[in-house]
Amino acid sequence: MVKPFDSYDGIETVTSGYTGGHTINPTYKEVCSETTGHFEAVQIVYDAAVFPYSKLLEIFWKQIDPTDPGGQFHDRGDSYRTAIFYHNETQKKEAEHSKEQLEQSGKFSKPIATLILPAKPFYPAEGYHQDYYKKNPFHYQMYRRGSGREAFIQKHWGGETT
Repeated sequence: MVKPFDSYDGIETVTSGYTGGHTINPTYKEVCSETTGHFEAVQIVYDAAVFPYSKLLEIFWKQIDPTDPGGQFHDRGDSYRTAIFYHNETQKKEAEHSKEQLEQSGKFSKPIATLILPAKPFYPAEGYHQDYYKKNPFHYQMYRRGSGREAFIQKHWGGETT
């Protein structure tokens, strides 16, 4: 989820990590064990005057299967579920509104399963997870294609990914 957000003016940082669980400073191995309660997530620091929160939401929805409550594509389990973590009531309301709009759009035949949750402490992932798409471009692209993500996005959004 780093690449889709990484190249816009107003986006200051996109950090891979973990949030939403009960374990302090978890490792990738711990998160994948499904015992920490954490989601794999990205933390995005942005300048709202240049890049509004609504644009973050718009891009987010176009990168995931919002109808899958059990993970994403080949990645299965609670840590791979989709969620939007809000930091204040304004973000919560915008996230809920964007979810309602997507639900009502008729774009998907199944209900939207993405959760909207209050933000909890965020723990950056290990260094090898940061900027993975830049460090391992071939593997990143092969996984994106092989997992079905790319085909799903193309089917539902066509060229409209931002």
